Amino acid sequence: MKKALFTSLAFVLFASASAQKFTDAERTLTNSGSKQSLMRVLQVTDAADLKVLKAPSTDVNLKDESLPLLIDRMLATVNDPASPGVGIAAPQIGINRNVIWVQRFDKAGEPFEVYLNPKITWRSALLRKGTEGCLSIPDLNGEVLRNYTIHITYYDRNGKFRDEMIEGFTAVIFQHETDHLMGILFTDRLEQQKAQEYSLINGEVKLYLENKLRRQ
Repeated sequence: MKKALFTSLAFVLFASASAQKFTDAERTLTNSGSKQSLMRVLQVTDAADLKVLKAPSTDVNLKDESLPLLIDRMLATVNDPASPGVGIAAPQIGINRNVIWVQRFDKAGEPFEVYLNPKITWRSALLRKGTEGCLSIPDLNGEVLRNYTIHITYYDRNGKFRDEMIEGFTAVIFQHETDHLMGILFTDRLEQQKAQEYSLINGEVKLYLENKLRRQ
């Protein structure tokens, strides 16, 4: 077990070290405003936007000089009072890089936290079903099946490698946002789950419905 863990960690560190810095286009987009400036959220109703949203993202270079500004602008965007969310991924603002923000409902104060090069390395067989929406898909939501518990690895804003187990609604947000990094939308998951078979537990699929709907 120790050897396998070491190999996995070495792979993650190698992947991060080999990540390329931002392209000129990504840097120009990021630097087009201050850290308080909102970025335009891409929409599936626009063909050019959809192409970006459906494209897989690549790891971000943790030492890129434009990364701090991108992080701040993404946070400002997900906290837009006109259209607030509980999470956002870099592809949603036009940059196919592995950067996400997630609101941690499992922590005191429900803070937003940023995750760099996140990877889900394990998913529970137990599922939960709940309502999801998306900042990039206006006026639509659906009941999506998600793994109840996940294990995730990532780098924090200071470049420190971390990993943790996450469950419940917060785990759903992580799955939604990391799906964006693979070019997968929640509507794709809705189509996939039509063919899924699952067993109910006490009348639920570990059913966990939120009393308020916020977009991710």
